[in-house]
Amino acid sequence: MFYDYTVKDIDGNDLSMEEFKGKIVLIVNTASKCGFTKQYKGLEDLYQKYKDEGFVILGFPCNQFGGQEPGTNEEIKNFCDLTFSVSFPMMSKIDVNGKNEDPLYTFLKSEQGGIAGDRIKWNFTKFLIDREGNVVDRFASATTPEDIEEDIKKYL
Repeated sequence: MFYDYTVKDIDGNDLSMEEFKGKIVLIVNTASKCGFTKQYKGLEDLYQKYKDEGFVILGFPCNQFGGQEPGTNEEIKNFCDLTFSVSFPMMSKIDVNGKNEDPLYTFLKSEQGGIAGDRIKWNFTKFLIDREGNVVDRFASATTPEDIEEDIKKYL
């Protein structure tokens, strides 16, 4: 179950998914030097619009796609803050595919395989989790935050 997982936030602290019980959660693997990086703005807009209704976004930096997230956690944090004023929680850099993939991503992919099968195809793949911790949808990289707003509103 989603709430069974613990990850590291961008500052290296443990963060249990239990903290998000009763919330709608959007999980996104991010990168700072990608053609989709501009989605940070749309993600932040969604977060600001719905956070008071129990919506949260968790960003997971990943350098597995074209080396587009080469920075340290500190550099990523500064980039997100200075470039996009990101205020939603960012996690420590992880792998989302392969032998070193984070166990949370193993779980997410087992729940919502997607068109690429179980693997994450690229940066800014998104998973939507409902208030009960069910992984209810998966969105491809090209699907913008604005495109999924109606999907999020269904669960609020």
